[in-house]
Formats: sequence, C-alpha cells, structure tokens
Amino acid sequence: MSDRLRPSSAPSTVQCAAELLEVLRAAPPLTHCITNAVVTGFTANVLLAVGAAPAMVDIVGEAGMFAGAASGLLVNLGTPAPEQRAASLEAAEAATLAGTPWVLDPVAIGVLPVRTALAGDLAERRPTAIRGNASEILALAGMSAGGRGVDATDSTEAARDAARHLARRHGSVVAVSGAVDLLTDGERIVRLANGDPLLTRVTGGGCALGAVMAAFLGAARATDVGALDAVAAASLVYTIAAEDAAATATGPGSFAVALLDALAAIQPADVSARSRVEEATR
Repeated sequence: MSDRLRPSSAPSTVQCAAELLEVLRAAPPLTHCITNAVVTGFTANVLLAVGAAPAMVDIVGEAGMFAGAASGLLVNLGTPAPEQRAASLEAAEAATLAGTPWVLDPVAIGVLPVRTALAGDLAERRPTAIRGNASEILALAGMSAGGRGVDATDSTEAARDAARHLARRHGSVVAVSGAVDLLTDGERIVRLANGDPLLTRVTGGGCALGAVMAAFLGAARATDVGALDAVAAASLVYTIAAEDAAATATGPGSFAVALLDALAAIQPADVSARSRVEEATR
C-alpha cells in the first residue's frame, strides 16, 4: 500500500470537495474565461449551473484588467486567434500579479506550432493548474508530439511522469483527464474514477471542466483548501454530475442538457457519498 502524503488530521480530498461546493454556491466566484469560440456558450452555462458567475473577456486592454479583479481565470487555447493570444498573455500576467488563481488548458498542442509555442509561454507564467488530456500534457512537457487534434492517443498513466515534471517545474497542479483522471502537485497523486463516456461525445466537455476548475480555485481562496484539492473538487462535482446526466440521457444531445440540470442539482452529500478517489505517492 502506498504511503499517504497528508497528515492524518487533514480533511480528505472528498471532504474538501463537498465543503468547497457549499462555499462556491454561498459566494459565486467571478470566473473569467478566455476560451475557444466553439464552446463559449456551453462553458458559460456550465458555470452558471454549478453556481459560479461566468465572464468571457478576451479583448486586449480589458483581459488583464478583468483577470486582476476576477476570482479565477481560465485560459483555453482551442481557437487561439491573434487578439486572443495577446489577451491570454495579458490576462495570465495580470492574474499572477494579482494572486488570481488561473488554469491553462493547452488544447491540441504538439503538432500545431502556434498554439504549442503559446502554451509554452503561458506555462512559464506559472499557472495555478494545467488541465489537459494525456497527449497534451506529454506535449507540454516536451515528451511527445501530441495527439490527434483534441483527442488523446496516450493513456493517462503514460502521462504520470510528465504531469509530475510540469507540476514541479511550474509550481502548478496538473490534471490529466481520462477514464480515470490523474491529478498531481508534483508530490501527491490523486486518481479520480467518476465520470461517463458521454462527456467525450459533447463538444466542450473537457473545456468546460477547465472553467469549473477555475471557479473552484476561486472559491478556495476564502478557505484553507489547497490547489490540488480544489482542482479535485471541481473534477468530482463535474464527473458525478455527468454520471447523473448519463442515467437519464438517450444520447449526446440530451446528455448536454441533462448535464446542466445535474450540475445545478448536485449536493455536497452526493459528492461525499459517491466520489471514487485514490491517493498515493506513485
């Protein structure tokens, strides 16, 4: 059995998730999203459903100003047009200066040169969290050429060492999405086994999760919950809601709608009772 890296008196990851959901809903975090054009509406609706307050501000001259005032920031590289690239760098720098937690989602990096270079520049600005599939995380660490567009061609476990490397290099929590999600801060490793395959059949399923992570990191600022547990909380709430949505959906279309309803309905007790979490040192 692996040794735990948390003191026995510390709240568990599941406890932190349930408590942080209550905190988020009591004081909805203003969540600044610079995200791709394909998923903007869905991402905003996901944030509203879970209890956060979304704002899509991606204009140079405004992005930095807003990032400094927001509770949390998402920078997603799905459709990085020139102005959005500049706004992403401006917002990341402002967030770092203001202490605003922020999430980098390096969508489809590896083979595509513009977004790959941009992801590297942003990572050097020390995001609070980096979220991606296994191929994206391997590419950001310089250990792979990337996947097939937005689709991973590597397993989550194959990206474990890359995730740890990135976490230690940039001081970030790294979240690798897959059938079993793997999260690490460079020392602790947390594996989360909730979710449903229908999440991969809806455009924006992963991108919206990055925004939820930014919201939970923003909510955690008023608590003693650390970044790794805040990111885990976001994943657990999102993936448990996905299970509820899949139980009533007849396909991807109804699932997307049901996911919003499930995110609005999920309660801390659901998180406490249904989270499937394993924590280890390896």
